[in-house]
Amino acid sequence: MSSTTTAAGAQPYKGRLDSTSDAVYRKVGWRLIPLLFLCYIVAYLDRVNVGFAKLQMQGDLQFSEAVYGLGAGIFFIGYFLFEVPSNVVLHRVGARRWIARIMITWGLLSAATMFVSSPVSFYVIRFLLGAAEAGFFPGIILYLTYWYPAARRGKATSLFLAAIPFAGILGGPISGWILQGMGGVNGWAGWQWLFLLQGLPTVALGLVVWRYLDDRVKDAQWLTPAERELIARDIAAEDAGKAAPRILSVLSNGRVWLLALVYFAYTSGLYGISFWLPSIIKAIGVKGALDIGLLSAIPWSFGVVAMYLMARSADRRLEYRWHSALAAIVGAVGLVLSVAFHGNATLAMAGLTLATMGIMSTLPIFWGMPTAFLGGAAAAAGIALINSFGNLSGFSAPFLIGLIKDATQSTDAGLHMLAAILVVGAVLVLLVKPERIASKR
Repeated sequence: MSSTTTAAGAQPYKGRLDSTSDAVYRKVGWRLIPLLFLCYIVAYLDRVNVGFAKLQMQGDLQFSEAVYGLGAGIFFIGYFLFEVPSNVVLHRVGARRWIARIMITWGLLSAATMFVSSPVSFYVIRFLLGAAEAGFFPGIILYLTYWYPAARRGKATSLFLAAIPFAGILGGPISGWILQGMGGVNGWAGWQWLFLLQGLPTVALGLVVWRYLDDRVKDAQWLTPAERELIARDIAAEDAGKAAPRILSVLSNGRVWLLALVYFAYTSGLYGISFWLPSIIKAIGVKGALDIGLLSAIPWSFGVVAMYLMARSADRRLEYRWHSALAAIVGAVGLVLSVAFHGNATLAMAGLTLATMGIMSTLPIFWGMPTAFLGGAAAAAGIALINSFGNLSGFSAPFLIGLIKDATQSTDAGLHMLAAILVVGAVLVLLVKPERIASKR
């Protein structure tokens, strides 16, 4: 596949791939990625632990499926409203201060969810949690563009995004153990301990970010002057070929909105799995909270492997649309199979595992697209706009599945709905013409 010209008319930067620069970027990776990976694990746990809390919380507080789905999803309304402003602020004041602020405030609010006692208080705390976390994920995607040229950013992004399935692998058993083992301690229910014990570590990590993270390459004293210069030249050469329009012009960019629709479809599948996986596993006959937690780690374990292999395949072949579409179709097929084999726990779990593998594989491939043509403040706004619009699915998917389950007493129709949305996403991503995306090499 040949390189294409960018909006500025220049050839996209191909990046240095020699052994010297390899060593420099490995050094950057070992410094940044483990911390960002850990931060995203606790971020994702704080976002979706409401799915595990549901196993006890719903009965204790007498919430209907629709009430619970609305509460789980209203997080994303706050997230949507504050995401673009948050990312613009991050671009201006620096990642260190802003990411630390985001993590400390959302960690405190997540822990405070233990005091929910009514639908209204549930809705309020979930909305505030979304507002507090707004900007974290797109902020990190933007932050990676400060440190990696496109030819190296795909791998870094996939390693960061691997935190999602790892959150499922670790979070499922841990959440199940907390629900089952901590109930009654200090007079609190297991679900209250779940929010407390998974919220406070986020505050501690926020303080680590404040002390450890560097805003830009020029601030990194752990790099030699020659290493800082090498990265700075790479980033400057790539930025020279990117469009850097005014922030407001992003709102009228058709390519940005098309990618936002694609991301909406992909994240519908992701949040459908994330919020409802424990309930789906329970529905196929698994009863104990710890057993549910252990089994929920299986789909996520396969998902992290599939995500890495698909991202590497896409990078090697310099082909992203068909890889992305294929992954979405696999996710849809997996959801349909999980319904078709509803009466067989083993086959149903195999379907859920296939679905998770496909859905997870769409994500790192997708984020190579907008970061290939947006630069400067436009990148901050564009990435945030795509992510915030896409994450509205985190509101709609849980809420609609809750309504469907209330009406039908089953999640089957809801999973079919998610499969159809993934197919739509696969079709839409193929409408992004290949010549519109700059090569990543």
